[in-house]
Order: sequence, then structure tokens, then C-alpha cells
Amino acid sequence: MAHADLDLPGLAARIKDWGRDQGFDAVGIARASLADAEPRLAEWLAKGFHGEMHYMTLHGARRARPAELIPGTVTVIVGRMNYFPTAELPTDPTPPSEGRGPSSRSERGGTPSPNDPRSLLDDGRTAYIARYALGRDYHKVLRRRLQRLADRIEQEVGPFGYRVFTDTGPVMEKPLAQAAGLGWIGKHTNLIDKDAGSWFFLGELLTDLPLPPDAPHQADHCGSCTSCMEVCPTGAIVAPYQLDARRCISYLTIEHPGSIDPALRPLMGNRIYGCDDCQLFCPWNKFAVPAREPDFAPRHGLDAAQLLELFAWDEAEFLAKTEGTAIWRIGHARWLRNLAIALGNSLAKSVDPEAMLSALRARSDHPDPMVREHIAWALARRAG
Repeated sequence: MAHADLDLPGLAARIKDWGRDQGFDAVGIARASLADAEPRLAEWLAKGFHGEMHYMTLHGARRARPAELIPGTVTVIVGRMNYFPTAELPTDPTPPSEGRGPSSRSERGGTPSPNDPRSLLDDGRTAYIARYALGRDYHKVLRRRLQRLADRIEQEVGPFGYRVFTDTGPVMEKPLAQAAGLGWIGKHTNLIDKDAGSWFFLGELLTDLPLPPDAPHQADHCGSCTSCMEVCPTGAIVAPYQLDARRCISYLTIEHPGSIDPALRPLMGNRIYGCDDCQLFCPWNKFAVPAREPDFAPRHGLDAAQLLELFAWDEAEFLAKTEGTAIWRIGHARWLRNLAIALGNSLAKSVDPEAMLSALRARSDHPDPMVREHIAWALARRAG
């Protein structure tokens, strides 16, 4: 069927229905142009805020030009899928009063509980893993759903040109989602929706279908709030809407391949894979909606696992227990590096010191020099 013969507004409405049938909580359509985002991308790269993510520079301005990235692209279908893995979302995300810096569990009180991830932050025994990584790898989940959506469209219109993306290629997902009317980009640089917060994944279908685009989300509802900037443990949000990835714990624990700056290590607390502070204390997340997708349920108790338990995993156990999750890709050495920092921070607070010292010493001759360095730092932190 030729595109000119299609009822394009009707097709766009049906695509949104089919997207929701595939588990997406919202679907929007954007034009294949991000002219406003292009200069901001260039400025971010020029400042070196991408750190060692050298792939960010490979495609240049084409990241903001989907029609050049995938020739023939006319519109982009954007899907949003909630991922917060509990029915008990924090309802009062009030930031700590002292401003920037690790938030102590004692300030919030109570026993650490995965139902309130804030209670896990900087707990001396518990590891904090970003909530998005607790279940099945979102790349796999969203790619599969987007492919099914494309198949359903093809049943309706016949063969058409498309390409699936889910944080897997040089696509500026958040600006596209804003252009598709799915929310605004907050001061922490994450997408926010007034009715759903920010605990969601994004995925895209770049298509040659001339679908009518949705109205871009123009309003910014952050106002004078700076909660995300105040609670960022390492001060990575250097200005509103500007994130220096080189200071971001998510970058340090996942993307950064080598030694972590010793000046930043004490600020990382017990965050061993990613960091959620800017979302946990964002006031808009009191409206967040828990995930409907069973695949995002936590695996192997990682939503509140003990540091010593995870540090004891050998490489085979690490690979087995993280298989199918986003955590798997960092490898065992980075896993141990991150845990060594968390154990060093716990030792500084004298929480279960003997067991932690014993565990660190047992791995002090690890074959990877990066792991040995961070273990030595952790042991010295206790001595200091």
C-alpha cells in the first residue's frame, strides 16, 4: 500500500493503541528533526562532559538528525515503559536538608527496605543498584516490543522502512521523546512526565511513514526546584540541565573502564551500579507509576543485597546471576572495583569491620591491577 493512500491520522491513533497493547505506557510521534538539541549536544561534547564515552563523538551532528542517520526517516515513534519494580513507590521524595552529599539512612530512619530505596542509600551493609538494572535487560524487553509493534504496523500498511532503537545507537532519545509530547527534560537531564514521573525507559521506531506528529512538550515544570542538584552525591549536575558524566556515579560505575578518581570514591557511598538519587528525590516522582512488566521485577534479591554477599561472588557466579540483566556487561572486574569502594566507605563508618576487612584481604592479590588498587584504597580508608 502506498503511503499516500493511507489514513495517516487514523493510523497514528491505531499505532498508539497497538503500542499500549505491547506494554508501552505511552506512545508519541515526532518529526525526524532535532534542530534545537543539536547545538546543546555540540556544547556538551566540546566541554568533554562525555568522559571516555568516545562513541558519543562518532556520529557527530547526525545524532540530532535522524533522517541523515537512517536515510528515508520521516517520523519517529517513541514508546515509554515504566520500570520502577514495586507497588510501593516513595510518596514523599523530600531531599535531605543539608544539601549536596551522600544521604544518610539515619536521617530517614527505619530499616533498609527495597520498597523505599532511599532507605538503602549509604547503608553500611547493603549495596545500592539502580532500580532500572534489577530485572531483565531493558534493551531486550523494549526491542522485542518495538519489533512486535513494527510487525503489527506492517500487517496494516504492508512493507515500510523502519529501524528499532533502544539506547542501542546514536539516537537522542530524550529530545525525541520531548518532541513527541511525552514530557520535558528536567534539570537532571532525565525526561519527566507530570503524571508519571521519570522512572521509565524509552524506545524508538525510526520510520518512513509520514505520520502526523504530536505537539512537542513545550512547558518546563521544574520551576525553581533544585532538589536533583542538591542531592547529587558527586555534584555531577554542574548547572541546571547540564550533566558532567565524568562525575556521575552511573558513568563511573558502568561506563568508566579504569581507576576511579580517589577524590570521588568517598562520595559514592554504597552505590555499586548506577545511581538514582536525582530521581529518588525529584518531587515529580510522587506521581510515578510502578512497572506493569513482569520482566522488570528484581532478580536474585539484588534490590537489597548485602555488600559482602556480592563481593564473594566469583566470576562464574557473577556471570550466572547477572545473565540477562544490564549488569552483566560491566564484567566481574568492574563489579569488584565498585564493591571495593562501597566496602571502603562502609569500613570508614566501622560497620561490621572484621568481616569486611577479611573479605577485602582475601581478594587483595586479585590478578587485575585495577581491582587490587581499589581494594588497597578500601583497606587504607579503614586505617585512615
